[in-house]
Formats: sequence, structure tokens, C-alpha cells
Amino acid sequence: MATYKKRGYKPKTKKEKEEVIEENSATAEVFNTLDESASKTEEWFVKNQNYIIGVIAVIALVVLAYLGYKKFIAAPQEKEAMNEMYQAKKYFDDAASGISSDSLFTMALNGGEGKYGMLDIINEYGGTPAANLANYYAGMAYLNLKDYQNAVSYLGDFSSDNKIQNPMAKGAMGDAFVQLNQLADGLDYYEKAFKANTNDYTTPMFLMKAARIAIRLEDNQKALDYLNRIKTEFSTSTEAGQVDVLIGMVEAKL
Repeated sequence: MATYKKRGYKPKTKKEKEEVIEENSATAEVFNTLDESASKTEEWFVKNQNYIIGVIAVIALVVLAYLGYKKFIAAPQEKEAMNEMYQAKKYFDDAASGISSDSLFTMALNGGEGKYGMLDIINEYGGTPAANLANYYAGMAYLNLKDYQNAVSYLGDFSSDNKIQNPMAKGAMGDAFVQLNQLADGLDYYEKAFKANTNDYTTPMFLMKAARIAIRLEDNQKALDYLNRIKTEFSTSTEAGQVDVLIGMVEAKL
């Protein structure tokens, strides 16, 4: 058992003197070990200092290059791309409103009046947010032009966390697959669409589309689950007005 010794305490017995010698020896050994470790660390640093400084310099250069790229290249390029996309977006919006839709969807894709189309934006400004958004509009334009393979291709290249565009893109891919008679793929993308975000617009829309395709695939229990979800969770939606008839039809098959 250790005992407390006051400062200035002098050992009296032989045993106490031996204990003091052992304590001093142990303390000296600890300090010697620390000195040796510090010395080895210092030696290692001196030996490898050029390498260490080189690594730090490379990291610093990479960070500065990235910041420089973002500020002086990426940001101006993105602004330019968005400006170039303005006319193509206007063609798309006018076409979606029903104004000479086929010709305007084509102009949205290929450009007109000396302005870029969505395909030009994708090719000229690849990797920018504008090019990503152009994939969405190109895919939607191809879907409206009944070019379903290209619709799937361009919509598949689009990615977003937007609460509406994300499910709409996946749902549009479902529409394209259904038109290509790939019903299982269509159902898969309708399911991805209503799972992408829960809201009163896209969720009941794609639940209904998924239910209808599930019926065609004779997966009646899945169809019933989706229809009941519309009825209970989205009772004020347009789709809710259609579910009772479909539920009755599906239940008759079970």
C-alpha cells in the first residue's frame, strides 16, 4: 500500500531508503524513455521533412486549384450555360402549353434563331448543373415526341433532389417504358417516382399509374395496396375519385 510522504521527508530505516532508491530509479527510467521517443520522432521528422513538406505543398496546390476552378471557370461557365439555355427553355414551356408543340419540342432540343437547344447545352457545358437540367428537358421533349428510347436515355442521365422534378423524371421514364411495352420496368419506375418524395401532387399520380400497370401484370394485391393508399392518404386528390371502381374490380379478382 502506497503511503504519502511530506516534502523534505528523509527515510529513516534501511527499507525506506531502498524504496526511495527504487522510486527514483523508476522515475529516471520513465524520463529516459520519453527522451528516447522524442529523439526518435525528431530524427524521423528531420529525415523525412522534405517528403512531408512536399505532401503539404501538393495538398495546398490541389485546394487552391479547386477553389480557383470553382471561382474562375465553373461559376462563369454555369452562368453562361444558363443564359444560353433560356431560349430553349422558352421553346419547351411554350410547347408544354400546347403551342405548336411538336415543332417547339424539336426546337427546344436542337435550338432555333441562332440559339442553343438542350442538346447543345449538354454537349457544350457537360458536367455543369445547366447540362444536368438540360437532360431533364431533353428527356421530356423526346417523351412528348414519342421517341421513347431517347427519353429514357436523357432522363436517366438527370439527377436531382428537387421534390417535384426528381419524381417527375422517374415517372416519365416509367411512361416511356410502358410505351415500349416494358411493363415491369415501367412499374419499377412508377414505384421509384412515388417513393422519391411524398407530396399531394406526384405521389397519388404515380401510385395510380403503378396500380394500373400492376393490374395489367396481374399483381392484384400490389395494385390493391396502392389504390387503398390513395384512398386513405390522398383522399382529396384527383386520383382518389377513381379508386373505388378500381378497388372493386381488383377485389373481385382476388
